[in-house]
This record gives sequence, structure tokens and C-alpha cells, in this order.
Amino acid sequence: MTRTSFDSGEIGEIISALSGANRAFMQYYPGESNRRQAVHSVYGGGHLFKSDSAQKLGAVALRSLQEYAPDAATLARVLEFGDEKFAQKIYDRVAEKLRTEPVEDFRLDFEDGYGNRIDSEEDGHAASSAVEVSRGLAAGTLPPFIGIRIKPLNEDLRARAIRTLDIFVTTLLAETGGKLPENFVITIPKVQIPEQVTAVVRLFEILEKKNGLEQGALRVELMLETPQAIIGRDGKFTLPALIAAAEGRCGSVHFGVYDYTAGRNITASFQKMQHPVCDFAREVMAVSLAGTGIFLSDGATNILPVGPHRGENLSADQLRANRDAVHGAWRLAFEDTMHSLRNGIYQGWDLHPAQFVVRYAAVYAFFLGGLEAASSRLKAFVEKAALASLHGDVFDDAATGQGLLNFFLRGMSCGAITEAEALATGLTIDELRTRSFLKILLGRRK
Repeated sequence: MTRTSFDSGEIGEIISALSGANRAFMQYYPGESNRRQAVHSVYGGGHLFKSDSAQKLGAVALRSLQEYAPDAATLARVLEFGDEKFAQKIYDRVAEKLRTEPVEDFRLDFEDGYGNRIDSEEDGHAASSAVEVSRGLAAGTLPPFIGIRIKPLNEDLRARAIRTLDIFVTTLLAETGGKLPENFVITIPKVQIPEQVTAVVRLFEILEKKNGLEQGALRVELMLETPQAIIGRDGKFTLPALIAAAEGRCGSVHFGVYDYTAGRNITASFQKMQHPVCDFAREVMAVSLAGTGIFLSDGATNILPVGPHRGENLSADQLRANRDAVHGAWRLAFEDTMHSLRNGIYQGWDLHPAQFVVRYAAVYAFFLGGLEAASSRLKAFVEKAALASLHGDVFDDAATGQGLLNFFLRGMSCGAITEAEALATGLTIDELRTRSFLKILLGRRK
């Protein structure tokens, strides 16, 4: 007879404790999200937004491409693409993206991009911009993701922030008959303590109730811009407490590079996207968010691709100076974006339409450069899953498979990878559309 140290009651007690702990863990760490994430957020003054802003910005971006990189060879030289065929593929897809979906995410800004104005003026802009969003919703001209950034909830600006949000949301819902745009989010800047997030949730609840929205309809996006938002006075990471205070309403967190570096006493000339202090903050944020399904976005390159000379009849020297300035800013933004992508951060900010050119060039270079290797690995995983189903084995490496699948889902959603290229993985279009490697695995076992 086999001897054991535990009786059935003791085993049951241990299993019950593990089950409770596992359920609690999965509530906080449900797994990485496979929903679409925009590759950028475009910030623009809320008072300037119009229903067709996305299309107008795309036209400006396309003109910038045509003026400063009229062919693939020029863009390749600026961004140092060595392979001619590779460069042409990127060029063609960037141009197509700028024509069809130039803006993936837009944030109507009532903070830094708006400034401080008299109350009556901001009241008017909050209402008029909401009307423009409603017109864009009706016309189908809004980008796939859209939202508003209010002022911070500090002592000086909290009343103004709350009033702007109230006017905007109330006006928008009145204009649309109670409908929010898809993927609508409210960005809260300079968040430092959980109590600020708790106040936002209570505010959302009031707005939802008074405007006939379902509970939880309003979603929040947190911006971390100070050292205190990374590590608190108690020496603990701050972000988990901020996420918990959001009560399930937070789907994304953004990093404010320049306020953060200033808060770390980095002088202006060294406040760069790739400064080591920023990498530390990003890693803390990324680790804190890992497994939660909450997206992380990087900041913006603040050197804009704009020439120093404006107007007609510019001299050859002035044209050359403009070209050099734009190309230099493109190279910097390209490296900044690639730095984020290499570190697993797939979204960042753009502040000017000419930055769209290099945003998509970098994203497409990243995905197309890794396409062949990722395709081979995912195909091997699919074949392994099929083999496991034939022999009744347990295939327990679905997390790696999902990570590879997400590579293709991200690349396809932004236009970097075509459906035809994704089929080289051995998956069907229907399988890709499930967005779940586990569902694919289970489907092939039937």
C-alpha cells in the first residue's frame, strides 16, 4: 500500500486555497490583450479639432513625404535602409497608409496643447469641439481611436479640468443621442496618487448616470509624468495602486517623457526620448503592466520635421536647409520609435503630421524586418499543435504562440503586414481573425 502524509481533507484544503489564490491572480493578470492597439496618438489643441481633421492631417503628411522623400531611394537614404526592394515596400505602404488611414488615434488636448485661457473661452471650445466630434461620428470621418485630454487634477486646475470634461461629454452625448465614439477615452495627465484616480471614477459615475450611459462606459487613460508616479514615498511602485483605483476602467497608460526628465533634474538639452532615466521609468511601467492587458504608450520626439524657412520663392540654400532639417528630425524620430519597439512598446505620440511619415516607416520596418523569422516560428508552433492533437498530447506553450500571433495581428492592423503575408504562417484568415492562439489550437484538435 502506498504511504502518504496527507489525508483527503488536508489535500482538499490546500487545493481550495490555491484555487482562490489563482482566481485572485487571474483577476489582476488576465493575460496580454490581443485587442487592437493604435501605433500612435496624435495630440492637437482641442479648439482646433474639426470633423475632418484626420483627413486634413493625412494630406499634410502625404505632401511632406512627396516633398522631402519623393521616392523610395530618398527615404532609404535618410533612414539608412540598405535593401532597395525592402525600402520600396515600406515606401509604398507608408504612402498608402497616409492616403487611407493617416491617423489611428487622436487626442483633443485641453492641457499643454491648449494652454490656460479664460473660463468662458474654454467652456466654448469644450462645447464646440464636442460638436465637431459628433459630426465626425455621423460622417464616419473619425479615426479608429479618439479621446480628450483634460487638465491635471491638481489644486490649481482640478475645477477647470472637471468642468471641461463635463461640458464636452454632456454636449457630445446630446448631439449624438447618447452614443460615444468607438474606443473613446479620457486622458488624465500628471497622475501621481490613487486618490486622483478614485476621484475620476466617481466623476465618471456621475456623468454616466446623468447622461444615460451604461456604468463603465467612460474609460480612463493615465499619464505618468513625474518620478513620484513611478516610485512612491513608501518605496513601492506606484502604478499597480493607480490601476486598482481605476476599478477596471483603465485600458492604457502613457509616459510623459519631458515632464519626467525635468522632474529628474535633467537639463533641457539632455531631455531626450532615449535618455537612460526614461528607460528606467519605461521598464518599471512595463513590468507593472505585464499580464494586465493594459497598453503602454511612449512619448513623443519633440524635434519636429519642419524647415526653418517658409514662403514662396525660397533660395536654393533655404530649400536645402529645409530639407536637411526635415531629414534630421525624421532620423531622430525613426530611432526613437525603433527604440520603443525594440523594448516592447508599440505606441507613441506624434505632434505634427510630418511625423506620421517616419512613424509608419519605423513601424513597418520593424514588422517587415521580423516577418520571415516570426512566420517560420509561428508555422512551427501551428504544426506542433497539430501533431499534439494527433497524439493526444498536452500542448502547453500557447503563451509563446499567442505572442507570435500578436506580432502578426499588430502588423496587420496598422498596414505593415498584408493578409497574404500572414498566410505564410500556415494559418487561415478565419483563424487569424479569432485573435486567439488557444482558440486556433482547440479548433485544430476537433
